[in-house]
Amino acid sequence: MTPPAVPTTDDYPIELTAPDIAPYKAGNTGIDYITTFDSGQAGPHVAITAVVHGNEVCGAITLDWLMKLGVRPKQGRLSLGFMNVAAYSRFDPAMPTASRFVDEDFNRLWDTATLDGPRDSIELRRAREVRPFIDTVDRLLDIHSMQHATGALMLAGPLDKGRKLAEGVGVPELVVMDEGHAAGRRMRDYADFRDAASPKDALLVECGQHWEKSSETLAKETALRFLLYTGAVDMEFAGPHLGPTPPKQKIVEITQPVTIETDDFRFAQDFRGMEVIAEAGSLLGHDGDRPVVTPHDDCVLIMPSRRLNKGATAVRLGRVIG
Repeated sequence: MTPPAVPTTDDYPIELTAPDIAPYKAGNTGIDYITTFDSGQAGPHVAITAVVHGNEVCGAITLDWLMKLGVRPKQGRLSLGFMNVAAYSRFDPAMPTASRFVDEDFNRLWDTATLDGPRDSIELRRAREVRPFIDTVDRLLDIHSMQHATGALMLAGPLDKGRKLAEGVGVPELVVMDEGHAAGRRMRDYADFRDAASPKDALLVECGQHWEKSSETLAKETALRFLLYTGAVDMEFAGPHLGPTPPKQKIVEITQPVTIETDDFRFAQDFRGMEVIAEAGSLLGHDGDRPVVTPHDDCVLIMPSRRLNKGATAVRLGRVIG
């Protein structure tokens, strides 16, 4: 039987309007599009970042909204930063997937060898530009969205400190603990963020399908609860904008990422994410001639991709652990 076709972007209407971020270019840090507010009181440097991928607009909407609300930290410092602005500036609702990046994925560059290496690209130049800022951040929330219309999730990394930070924030309902991608390191996994001995930590929230209205709602809710938990703001600021008390979170541990090894990967079914496959050995797809199967019972599929390129992650496989 021929599996269903993977949906085109036409299946997902553009319900969000990408805000104009040009007013934030100057910032106040010496780095374009990064603004820091200092409370003058002791406390951590808390940051929220957006548009690591240029077509993921809910983060830009959230930072623009926080700026217009006049957010200021009660302690420590608070920074709001727009990352891959070159890609974001190319966002076109008529071709919404085309502006994910310009030259390469900004979120696969965050290891020392790559950042200090000889390669050059628009994304690498920007990563190197913002790196000194990221080096000063104690708690980071990086806002993203997803290809498919599945439930939002928090990527907390592989360490207990990431899980605890995600649980402190309290949303989304699903927390995923994972190592990242073979194709390169994410910003949330940079340096001390993935060092168990360091108090620094980061989260990456996937707020839902890229252009659905609910991704904006979730991005704002997560940002507010992150700022509350880290002590950057209080209930006087956040309370009027918060949604209802969230349900208890579920924790999924990634047991195996499926990294594509050939130029011919195809899924056996139209997987969208969050499917639970009951039996080990169930067929998920083929990588060239090699069948790809579930490695264990009750296998949860996390973020199956449309971008089925050699070296990329096709899907992450996990199990519920809490």
